[in-house]
Amino acid sequence: MPDQLIFAMEVTLNGLLNGVMYALVALGFVLIFKASGIFNYAQGVMALFAAMTLVGIQQGRVPFGHLINAIFGTDIHYFGWEVPALIAILLTVLIMVAFAYLVQRFVFRHLVGQEPIILFMATIGLAYFLEGISDLMWGSEIRNLDVGLPQGINDWIDTTTFEALGYGFFIDNLDIAAAIIAAILVMGLIAYSQYTKNGRAMRAVADDHQAALSVGISLNYVWILVWSLAGMVALVAGIMWGSKSGVQFSLSLIALKALPVLMLGGFTSIPGAIVGGLIIGVGEALFEFAIGPMIGGATENWFAYVLALVFLVFRPQGLFGEKIIERV
Repeated sequence: MPDQLIFAMEVTLNGLLNGVMYALVALGFVLIFKASGIFNYAQGVMALFAAMTLVGIQQGRVPFGHLINAIFGTDIHYFGWEVPALIAILLTVLIMVAFAYLVQRFVFRHLVGQEPIILFMATIGLAYFLEGISDLMWGSEIRNLDVGLPQGINDWIDTTTFEALGYGFFIDNLDIAAAIIAAILVMGLIAYSQYTKNGRAMRAVADDHQAALSVGISLNYVWILVWSLAGMVALVAGIMWGSKSGVQFSLSLIALKALPVLMLGGFTSIPGAIVGGLIIGVGEALFEFAIGPMIGGATENWFAYVLALVFLVFRPQGLFGEKIIERV
């Protein structure tokens, strides 16, 4: 019995830490939806694009190298230098800010006032465009990402042992680092939205676009700011997941696991994204531990979506979402 208890504690803690990783992706959805009402289908691909750009810059790869070689018959792939991790991260942040400006300038600026489904379809197109441009720029092979964080769970040595009731259990150091970074990021976002001028402008736009315009707040500026913040969150998520499992095109699928997180926490709540991620992470880990062996395992592939479906039936706005009341 003590062995099962210790194993359950290990499963629970690992579930909590996995939930933090899910919540990192969900944060990007929340930021954009809260400020502009756009459900950004491209958030997962933004994490992929940011991670691939970071690796490409860090390794000194030639952007569009494969395309250049195919057209001119050359064999150019690398500049011949490696960029330090911190500088590569800063350059990637600048690229994500430039991406935010271009998205607002050439896409969503022309869709103001359109139906939400039109905006959603635009983000689907944006997702496939980003995926394609990532392939053209950096290629499609799997790459290791090393920015000084502990490496992924495949390296069994890189774990921390905890003692409880005289027994030890192992936690992946990368998950611990991700939890700490996510906590700092969330506190920073909350402080930014509450105590800065730009943060107050974001909250004003989220509450009422027309009222924000009437007091001189620029919607274009706020939306560029929000997409920039979402891009930075996508970069952090891409770094965490890329360090864990390598930078590959399946990285964009992590957005699918963020959807149940949003349904639980609410689409407009930053704390809700964190709580929803923790619930999903712990729930799927404990369900696999307790029920999985009885039904053949692999329950983590569908448990989160079933739980989200239950929430949609009984509490559509999520735990922290705003309940919309329409009067006619």
